[in-house]
Amino acid sequence: MLSGLQRFRPWLAAVGAAGTLAVLLPPIGSLARHYVLVQALQFAVLAAAVPALIVLGTPWRGTRWQTLATARSHRPSTRRAGAILIAFIAAAVLWRLPVAVNALVRYPALTIAEAASLIVAGCALWLELVDSPPFLPGISRPLRAAFAALPMWIIWASAYIMAFSHTVWFAVFSRRTGQGLGIAADQQIAAGLLWAITGLCFVPVVYVSLITWLRDTSDPDHELRRVPQTGGTAGQPMPRPPRGWRLSR
Repeated sequence: MLSGLQRFRPWLAAVGAAGTLAVLLPPIGSLARHYVLVQALQFAVLAAAVPALIVLGTPWRGTRWQTLATARSHRPSTRRAGAILIAFIAAAVLWRLPVAVNALVRYPALTIAEAASLIVAGCALWLELVDSPPFLPGISRPLRAAFAALPMWIIWASAYIMAFSHTVWFAVFSRRTGQGLGIAADQQIAAGLLWAITGLCFVPVVYVSLITWLRDTSDPDHELRRVPQTGGTAGQPMPRPPRGWRLSR
């Protein structure tokens, strides 16, 4: 099964790259300047789906990546992960502010800056959430669940406020009554897309992290496996701990 998953990894990265181009280029890129729901789709794909696909799909071939991953695994840091989380949340909140969305519609070139900041911050966050060999998360599984849930909830909260707003949330999308999709319906559909796409990306991380943590802590042999073996023939090296052992404590 693992070998099968390895074969599919490059395809995930390719889908992520294709998704980036799809939401930036016409017709989606053009429609994002006319409909809230399309602009929300563009944001959700760039912020959640693309970083997840890139991190899960990139094979990270080469000695340089292996050396970097090894050095990183020996220096797990909750502080580093927390700084990355804050940076991602700041970028996500910034690009959902009305002033930012209005600017994106008026000046389409800003979409490149939006895409770059969301993808870079998102990939850094996902490297802390999931295994992407040779890179391993540097935080415990309960923290991974929390770090996945927090940005998802914040995006959901912003979508909720927009959906139930009785006024036009983004002034640049204001249209005369009867011209195309009504603004209230447009905002509500946009909120639904934000909830759905971010949920599909982050909820599995929350679920798997918590379930795996609960399974490991309920295993009576778990603590015994963490204790180094003292037996064996003198002069023989100690048995190597399982991969990722230092990071799963």
